[in-house]
Amino acid sequence: MAKLYFNYSTMNAGKSTLLLQASHNYFERGMQTYLLTANFDDRAGEAQIGSRIGISAAADTYRQSDDLFAKIEARLAKGPCACVMIDEAQWMTRDQVWQLARAVDDLDVPIMCYGLRVDFRGELFPGSATLLALADEMREVRTICHCGKKATMVIRVNEAGEAVTEGAQIEVGGNDRYVSLCRRHWREAVGDCPST
Repeated sequence: MAKLYFNYSTMNAGKSTLLLQASHNYFERGMQTYLLTANFDDRAGEAQIGSRIGISAAADTYRQSDDLFAKIEARLAKGPCACVMIDEAQWMTRDQVWQLARAVDDLDVPIMCYGLRVDFRGELFPGSATLLALADEMREVRTICHCGKKATMVIRVNEAGEAVTEGAQIEVGGNDRYVSLCRRHWREAVGDCPST
């Protein structure tokens, strides 16, 4: 029975590396996977999923207006696919996560999503919130704060390295823009609590 999986964490936990490793494991066994990432995330190159350790793979891309059920159905019509893997899953819309759930249930294909749980303000992304509600299985990918405790939050920083507490929820960036922290150090960085 196929399932919807959500692997979540903060920035720099190795989520993309885990996705690429899982896909490689399928390929080693002669099975095909279908990789997807957001069309506006081109940090690893256009239509690529890349990790900080230097590995990458070609991927199909999706827009927030795309019907992911239809994309997956079209891919399955082209030939066998053992698993669908989605990077940066936090950027999906609520409707797109429901489309994934339908694909799992109606097309009987496992779907593994990898993404952030919360944004720099400590708020759930819409895609993540819906995955937390609908996923059959969830796994936290752990990373650490500079103090050695588990990092569960992320701050966005400006050019001077200072925490930013306002701005668009989606802003593509890497180590130059985001820092993973434990809740205590996140609170210190943003002035104890986010503005509401």
